[in-house]
Amino acid sequence: MRKLIIAANWKMNMGPQEAADFIDSFSQKVADAKGVDIVLSPPMVSLAAASSKLAGSSIGLSAQNVSENDNGAFTGETSTLMLKELFVQYVIIGHSERRSIYGETDAIINAKIKKARAANLKPIFCIGETLEQREGGQLEAVLRTQITDGLVGVSVEDLAETVIAYEPVWAIGTGVTASAQQAQDAHAFCRSVIAELYGQEAADKIRIQYGGSVKPANSAELLGQEDIDGALVGGASLDPQIFADLIHNALT
Repeated sequence: MRKLIIAANWKMNMGPQEAADFIDSFSQKVADAKGVDIVLSPPMVSLAAASSKLAGSSIGLSAQNVSENDNGAFTGETSTLMLKELFVQYVIIGHSERRSIYGETDAIINAKIKKARAANLKPIFCIGETLEQREGGQLEAVLRTQITDGLVGVSVEDLAETVIAYEPVWAIGTGVTASAQQAQDAHAFCRSVIAELYGQEAADKIRIQYGGSVKPANSAELLGQEDIDGALVGGASLDPQIFADLIHNALT
């Protein structure tokens, strides 16, 4: 059995005080949530405050991005070593907004995944197709390329510490959600690609999240699918009660 992992991606929301207040409220609301890994991903400026609040907690801490470089003249970037000092455990890599807005390629994403694993950080490796690609019959080709190129040179041992997040770009922040069957089909395909690359045992073990307008009302159905092992949640994770409800509903 793969353990569910539900992660909040706050994007460019929640300053340090807001993050601290959220954690004070939220941690009480999910104290009884068992059988799930819960992860919060604040913006970089709020990581220190969140880390302090989460000390000793079972709730994990994730960064939203990381540099593929260790140090140097890379203005505005954050290294794995800096994240480790803040006791960060996970890092989101390859989110569609990083791909589309900041031009991150599969090669850059691959370098970041390997850099994260070298520092013993757990990547949340995002993949997903646009609406144009899905309607054009390119869904499987796009996902296969993103998975294959994103994982070049990643060992089976490092894969075991990686989470894949399937996020159809057309469902992120739009209020439109893939149907449970659409999401399941895409997850099953992603798992089949992992099986081709690493073998069936590795494919059976890797956790694959769904992301894209996940809410309390649809979390149970989505996470109840055979190949969906959790969720990467955007807007619905910004309210402690709504995010807690989403988690509790998924566990029922």
